Parts: sequence; structure tokens; C-alpha cells
Amino acid sequence: MRFTYCPHCGEKLIKKEIGDEGLVPFCEKCSIPLWDMFETCIITAVVNEENEVALLKQSYVTTATYVCVAGHMKIGESAEETVVREVKEELGLDVEELQFIKSYPYEKKEMLMLGFKAKVKKADFVFSQEVDTAKWFKFEEALEHIREGSIAWQLVKAVIE
Repeated sequence: MRFTYCPHCGEKLIKKEIGDEGLVPFCEKCSIPLWDMFETCIITAVVNEENEVALLKQSYVTTATYVCVAGHMKIGESAEETVVREVKEELGLDVEELQFIKSYPYEKKEMLMLGFKAKVKKADFVFSQEVDTAKWFKFEEALEHIREGSIAWQLVKAVIE
């Protein structure tokens, strides 16, 4: 989110030089800088003991390719708690082990995606209403089902390697 008006008082912001940050939106009335904001989200490569990754389809995201489990962090929730919650909600699986892989800026949607590898025991999926379908893919065939270059593709590639 890029501020034009102060969310506290409603005044139009000016650009003000703030230290090494350069020109920053600033409210003269409240005397505060208002840094551009982004949503913090998680994206997770869910893997099992058979070297498979769970990929899902969600029609509100895309119908052409598969994606990874992803979701928005809630206030008061850690990134790790978000991963555990989202994997349980979307696939009905319990995370046994969690590893942070990398953060991915997603400028187009003003998001910072925190990428994880979540280990689970292979089991049947129990979908939430936002998941159309999901499938276990062997590591060697997973990347061909994800849009090349996407954050999901980059994450799965890093996990496989």
C-alpha cells in the first residue's frame, strides 16, 4: 500500500527527505513518516517421505497450472504458525518439520512471500473450499506443472535441489 493521505488525520502527504531513505511520504500535521506497506504472506512446498511435493489448483488463482500452499499471515501469528495453519486448512495435513527457504518480494501484488519447506506424512488430502484439487508429484516431474519462473516454481526448484 502506498500512502497518499494520512490514515490518522486525513491530510494529504508531502515527500520529505528522511535520513538515508530518500523521499518518504510524510504527514506534516502528525509529524510522522508513512512508509509504503506490503502484505506478509507465506508460500510452502509441502513434501512427504517419498520425495513428492503436494501441488494444488485454485480457480481463483489459475486453472492452467498448479501452485503451492500459500496464505496471508494474521495479526499475532508467526510465519511458522501461518504455514502450519494453511497446510492444515488447504490440504488437511499436519506439518511435522518446517524449514525456512527464502523470502520472495512479489511487487505486482505488494506482498512479501516467505518461502518454506514443510514436511508431512503422505496421506489423502482433505480440501478446504478454496482448493479445487491437489496432487502429489514426484520431485523430478513437479516443475513442469508450475508456471516457470513463478515464486512457486522458484521455491519448489530450491527445495528439490
